[in-house]
Amino acid sequence: MENISPFRIDIPQAELDDLRARLARTRWPDEIPGSAWELGISLEYVKDLAAYWADGYDWRAHEAELNGYPQFTTEIDGQRIHFLHVRSPEPDALPLVLTHGWPGSVVEFLDVIGPLTDPKAHGGDPADAFHLVIPSMPGYGFSGPTAERGWDMRRIARAWAELMRRLGYDRYGAQGGDWGSGVSRDLGVIDAEHVAGVHLNFLITVPSGELTEEEQQRLAVLLRYDQELSGYMRIQSTRPQTLGFGLADSPVGQLAWIAEKFREWTDGPDVPVSRDRLLTNVMLYWLTNTATSSARLYAEAGAAAFLSPDRLTVPLGVAVFPAEIAPPIRSVAERAYTITRWTEFDRGGHFAALEEPELLTGDIRAFFRPLR
Repeated sequence: MENISPFRIDIPQAELDDLRARLARTRWPDEIPGSAWELGISLEYVKDLAAYWADGYDWRAHEAELNGYPQFTTEIDGQRIHFLHVRSPEPDALPLVLTHGWPGSVVEFLDVIGPLTDPKAHGGDPADAFHLVIPSMPGYGFSGPTAERGWDMRRIARAWAELMRRLGYDRYGAQGGDWGSGVSRDLGVIDAEHVAGVHLNFLITVPSGELTEEEQQRLAVLLRYDQELSGYMRIQSTRPQTLGFGLADSPVGQLAWIAEKFREWTDGPDVPVSRDRLLTNVMLYWLTNTATSSARLYAEAGAAAFLSPDRLTVPLGVAVFPAEIAPPIRSVAERAYTITRWTEFDRGGHFAALEEPELLTGDIRAFFRPLR
């Protein structure tokens, strides 16, 4: 089946009314005085976000923003795939597939769509234009829950290769962070004949041997993540179904599960992402009831999937943001990849497209410029 159908988001008002009613009936947990953020997300912080979600946030405005971009669905390998397909006004634009991760969604890329597809309108060179394909990963958002086991990163990459073929793109680039990093890398492995290059803003490296002082500091960040910040990963990789009962039934539970990551994985004491962007991202999980299926990716793929033994032969670009949860070590990465661009930024974190869209856009343009 190769049918591609137009898609438009149209959430029934009854679902929004139900959400508001659930928010009003929230039973809040206790918190030991003075312990905010020590044992998890702050009670006061979540209460403030939930109050805005109930009485200040306007889903219809953000629904309209998303519907301002062409959206489609198709079925690949038995799975519904939802995607944005935004073509550049420049006829010679390079096709580029952007892949999000967890706890992200296509919302992550809204602020880079304009600059990447129409650089001329945003003060750039029209020769740097891209046609963008931005899919919702299987099990996420409007791609809906997965109905069977086996949707790991390699299978998702095969689906992306098929999607780009269906769209008529014979040569294209890939970009991603978080799970999107692994999917983009795998795409470059399995479809090297058609992938011009892979650009990542997340790359796990496992060092060995002697390390410089700077490399030791990066290893320490990785170890802190593994020891203190990765509880969510251990739950989602072992008991995603059990977790899902709470997240599917409680919007505040879903909010807290995601908002904690935006607080811990971004750059600075305050989240450098607007509340509206954060809540729109949460809404794509809540409205589609994909908390459980999105978590299942951890059980299907596992963290070791980021360390695939398959060698990537196409050019690789790496953008390193200082607040990344697992900053890569260049000397280690260069032993495994053909790296043609490595950029170290002085600000930004895990959600680069949301936090620093201009920096990420500039680096994507620069990496692909000689590969067109």
